[in-house]
Amino acid sequence: MHETDEDIAALQALLDRSMAVAGPHLHEIITEERRLTAPQVCERLQGMSLLVLATVSSDGRPLCGPVDGIFYRGAFHFGSSPESMRFRHIRRSPHVSATHLPGEELAVTVHGTASLVDVSASQSAGFRQALLDIYTARYGAEWENFLDSGPVYARIDADRMFTFHMETGD
Repeated sequence: MHETDEDIAALQALLDRSMAVAGPHLHEIITEERRLTAPQVCERLQGMSLLVLATVSSDGRPLCGPVDGIFYRGAFHFGSSPESMRFRHIRRSPHVSATHLPGEELAVTVHGTASLVDVSASQSAGFRQALLDIYTARYGAEWENFLDSGPVYARIDADRMFTFHMETGD
């Protein structure tokens, strides 16, 4: 895990604030025993997690598509081409939502704004190393050349985050 004690405390506060303002329907589904704590979220979201990311088009329509999600320092990060539709949307309106939903037993949903992350900047060295650890193991050392070829990354600065976990039955 890459999270500091401060990251985990901030994530727990976000999770608690989010549930405090959730409506009755969500409270019926995400009961106390079905919520994940911040440490549990960090533990479950190691490595790459597929996300469905929603952005807002110029005419206000939500558009969603899959991205690789990297949970780092208590926040989802994702990347794409700087010319991609999603980053054109984000440059115009940074409002995004994303959900990690590997199956009916787990869901992590986040709503917030996307902030660009410069993976070549010294303050992003830890995130860059996390990317290298994940992707060079999968694609080989040449993946670093791809990383340096110009993909852009963003962090989702969450206003709300909801988790759901349910044990699967036999």
